[in-house]
Formats: sequence, structure tokens, C-alpha cells
Amino acid sequence: MNNFLNSQLQQRQQTALYRTRLIHDSPQAPILSIKGKSYLTFCSNDYLGLANHPDLKIVLQQAVEQYGIGSGASHLVTGHNVAHQELEKTLAQYTQREKALLFSTGYMANIGVITALIGRNDAIFLDKLNHASLVDAALLSRAKIYRYAHNNMTMLEHFLIQSTAQHKLIVTDGVFSMDGDMALLPAMVQLAKKYQAWLMVDDAHGLGVLGETGRGTLEKYGLNNQDIPILIGTFGKAWGALGAFVAGSELLIEFLIQTARSYIYTTALPPALAKVIQASINISETESWRREYLQELITYFRATAIEQQIPLSNSITPIQVIILGTSERALAVSKFLYQQGIIVTAIRPPTVPQGTARLRITLSAAHTKKQVDKLINTLLLFGEFKPKIT
Repeated sequence: MNNFLNSQLQQRQQTALYRTRLIHDSPQAPILSIKGKSYLTFCSNDYLGLANHPDLKIVLQQAVEQYGIGSGASHLVTGHNVAHQELEKTLAQYTQREKALLFSTGYMANIGVITALIGRNDAIFLDKLNHASLVDAALLSRAKIYRYAHNNMTMLEHFLIQSTAQHKLIVTDGVFSMDGDMALLPAMVQLAKKYQAWLMVDDAHGLGVLGETGRGTLEKYGLNNQDIPILIGTFGKAWGALGAFVAGSELLIEFLIQTARSYIYTTALPPALAKVIQASINISETESWRREYLQELITYFRATAIEQQIPLSNSITPIQVIILGTSERALAVSKFLYQQGIIVTAIRPPTVPQGTARLRITLSAAHTKKQVDKLINTLLLFGEFKPKIT
């Protein structure tokens, strides 16, 4: 076994795909401390800057005093606390749906929902750039899998016509996590209705950020719970915590309570954390300036970067991408930035397709425009980002 493991690791090193962990000793914020040195970071999903909010730390301290550390069991044994119940009610109201159900992570939510709804004789339709958890869930469901080219509605319709499955489930990210662009949800809604398919959206990177009130990709498009009957959301992005949920009809949630294995057989989130998440959702609404400033910052970053001829992908979300092609090039730029005191992770295959290694820059309401300027100016110091002389 050791020989096999060593050979696999060596292969990853030789192909610039080996990954390492950065160890910091500071709260999640734009400035991280690593071995006594400060680094400006642009790779956190803490979009609203809530992960280190002082009020949320107080809520956590008080909730721990009230509920202790762990939940002690799964939701269906003795793990379901009043704090969980209150949070589920808040989430149902927030998403304007009948009910919501908590999961420990977004990965587990996607696996639990998809494998409960879809089986061996069914069909599932996935965007090629869907998150790994959606792909893994589809594989575990044992349904026939159709993967259409990114946002290619013609191909999706072709597959829907081709399929003779009794149950058809279309699954997509709302905002694609490695590209920052949005799914073409209005067109997908029409196709789902036309071919009697179910539609599920994982809006992990949209909720709290997009839309006039932060209700995510669905609000951005003006869609409702009839258009998108199954909505997945997470707490580890805009709301700065941990965990996930599915929201939908009362019938859907009751069905999932009985059948979703990753819900039934997992210890519930700590009740204290549920209290923090509920408080975080409230703050995201009362401090709406965070979302408004974040949109302003996105516009500022894009305008400044494009003016300096830095090639960006097409994204209006906090996820801003610079495609570099090879893993070696992406690592080289990431290493250069790190040497200058800036952390931007190089994203490489298999997370993204071959030939599309990139820098994935994420912006937060905790960033300043001065910090954005520093990132852009440092990128320009690296040869291939210098403006072309005309």
C-alpha cells in the first residue's frame, strides 16, 4: 500500500497538482497571521464579513452556557434542540417556503436530498461545472446521469427529450463556485415544466449576497418556490458559520426526514451554533450595507482590473476568476503573490477542467478598496499581467 500511495503522491507533485494547507492562527478576516507575518487574503467565502462579527461571538458564548457544546445525537434521537427548530422556522420564512431542514454540511445536504429523491430507474441532469458534492450525490443515487455542457440549454433539452425515466431531476448550482457565473435558471424552469422534471438549485454562493434583499440567485431572476421546488443553502459562505439546509414544501421536508440518510445517521449541529446562524441571518438583513458595499466593491474591482487589462471571467458575484491555463502558471502567480504578502489560491484540476487552472479571487464586505488596489497593483508586478503597450 505504501508503494502505491507514494507513487500517487509523486505523480501529483510532478504534475503540479499537489496541495498543501496554510496554517494560520488568526480569526477568519482579510488579514491572516501565518508564523508571525500578516497576509492579505482573497480566497475566503466569508462574503459578508460575518465570520468574526463581535455580536456573533457573544451569541456563541451565551448559547454555549445555555446548551453546552455538542448536540449528543442525531436529530431523530435526542439531538434536535429548540434552537434547531427555531432556526428551521427562520430559514423557511427567509426563503419564503413552507419548511426547512438542517444538515451538518452542504456536501451532506446534497447527498441526502438527491439520493432520497432519485434511484436506479430515474435520471439526473447535471451541468458540467456543478460542484463535486452534486456529482457525487448523482453517482450515489445510481440513477442514469446526463451531464450537459456548461449552461447549454440546447443540450439539456436534448437529454430531457432522450430520457424515458419516470422521474427526472435537473440539478444545478445557482452560482458556480469556481467560475462565479450564474445558472440560466429562467430557461431551466421552462424546460423543467415542459418535460415534467423536478428542479433543484444549490445556491450556496448566492444566498445572502445576490438579489435586492440577499435572497440569492432566485431573487436575482425573480423566481419563486413554484419555479424552484428544491432549494439548498449553506451557512459557511455569506453567513460565516457552518452547516446547510434544504427548503421546500412541507411534504418534501417530511419525506426527507424519513429517508435522507445523511440527515438520519448524523449527529446534529451543536445547538449553540444554530443560535449563531440564526443571529447571523438577522445581522445580514439589518446590516444590509454589507451586501450593498460588497456589490460596490465587485464593481470597483472589475472596472479597475479590466482597465489594467487583467483578463477576468464574466462574473457579477464575489467570485472573480483569472484563467491561466496550466497548473504551473497558476501556481507561479499564486506563489509570487504569497511572496508579496497576498494569498490567492491556485485552483487546478480536478477541481476545474484540464487547461483552465486559475486564480480564484473572492471579495468580502470586510475588504477595503485600498486592499483591492494592492491586489491589482501586485498582480501587475508579475510579468504576464503588465498592460500591453499600444
